[in-house]
Amino acid sequence: MDAAETLFARANLLRERGNAEQAKLAYMDVLARSPGHFGALNNLGALLYEMGYRSAARTAYAEAVARHPQNPAGHVNLANALREAGDPALARAHCEKALALAPHYAAAHQAYAGILAELGDEEAAARHRRLGFENHPVMTLPYRGRGKPISLLLLVSAVGGNIPIRHLLDDHVFRTSVIYADYWKAGKPLPPHDLVFNTVGDADLCGSAVAAAADLLAGDDAPVVNAPAAVLRSGRAANAARLAGLAGVRVPRTVNLPRAALCGAQGAALLAQAGFEFPLLLRTPGFHTGRNFLRVGTAGELGTAAESLPGRELTAIEYLDARGSDGCARKYRAMFVDGKIHPLHLAVSDDWKVHYFTSAMAESAAFRAEEERFLADMPGVIGARAVAALEHIRAALGLDYAGIDFALNAEREILLFEANATMVVNPPDPDKCWDYRRQAVARIHRAVHAMLVERAAANLSPATPGFSPNASTISRANETCDGTLIH
Repeated sequence: MDAAETLFARANLLRERGNAEQAKLAYMDVLARSPGHFGALNNLGALLYEMGYRSAARTAYAEAVARHPQNPAGHVNLANALREAGDPALARAHCEKALALAPHYAAAHQAYAGILAELGDEEAAARHRRLGFENHPVMTLPYRGRGKPISLLLLVSAVGGNIPIRHLLDDHVFRTSVIYADYWKAGKPLPPHDLVFNTVGDADLCGSAVAAAADLLAGDDAPVVNAPAAVLRSGRAANAARLAGLAGVRVPRTVNLPRAALCGAQGAALLAQAGFEFPLLLRTPGFHTGRNFLRVGTAGELGTAAESLPGRELTAIEYLDARGSDGCARKYRAMFVDGKIHPLHLAVSDDWKVHYFTSAMAESAAFRAEEERFLADMPGVIGARAVAALEHIRAALGLDYAGIDFALNAEREILLFEANATMVVNPPDPDKCWDYRRQAVARIHRAVHAMLVERAAANLSPATPGFSPNASTISRANETCDGTLIH
């Protein structure tokens, strides 16, 4: 074995042991000796992605593709990274190249299905989804611990809309089997498991997968985190109907309507009949982070807006003005974990469409100070009335893991944007200006870990050989976490 291969094996071992920073340096040592080493470029890209360096990960994947254009795996990895970065057109080109090189490559079909769905071609997406997942409905993630693991069954949907939870699963504690619920054959035995986490979370996008998850869990005795029945009730329109009567909560009118009808001459009349006034919001169900989501100012803008959105059905949402006295809109996010509320972030923007990654937080020390106060003392910042309203929403959702995006009006009522299971707990960037956010993320990580360990422990006999929930598993839940995102 030459020096580069020896270093590559060492880098892989370091990564397997969880020594991310040392593994990164080791992969870079490989590339210093052999700049075109595909394994080092590919694995470095994956590691950088895991560490939260998304731009650097794309650079590593792009270099792998440039040096090895005939390797389909490189094209698929770059396609997935480009899709997440908001460039589905270029991601599509790389998937098509991968499939030209390897027509039966399941990972390429899986990636292509997600990209096509995002581009609005659901018929083609369904075809590639079947090719990608039908014969690959299960995968087992590596276990790197030394003692007896907790066997965790993770239910996901091939369509998407899954809770982004894998980065919270400690592979020194959990041996995780991932099942695509919508492609698991009825009656087939499930992998052995101590606990089930149903991560199929978007009722609007993947209702059939949630129903499939409910069917395959019928008769299963293991504890379930996020019961499918609770997820099915958490679509936007369904939430609007059932949460509207809660004290201290202002819920926007929300209705799903045929896209074709909204594109037609009677679209505005249809909305008026449903109780809407302009301006209003229009979005395609199942998309997040602001994609396919528009503010429609007047009836005259409706047809053009509806035509620009993909999908057969669109969700019309009453516009709630979340601007403060300074003219900026604010969006708070809190997470519900095992019956408790944890503040996650505050985003401030001069745009009505508030997302953390497009907000003014990076530019404004004053806004960051405001967010820091929210994270340190949520009740003191939003008030007792709002905290009580959040508790009402948490109880009504009935989910073990979920989140809520909201604003406050002058009366300190909750202005509900959305509340469901698919909320992302993104770590802050490595820059020191975000250090004040790390403990909030770490607190949520610990809460999820502790919930899973405790649920599994309740299902296991105290005499189960090798399993001690009060020893290493609990201690890992109490470790300080830096909020690094791991996929």
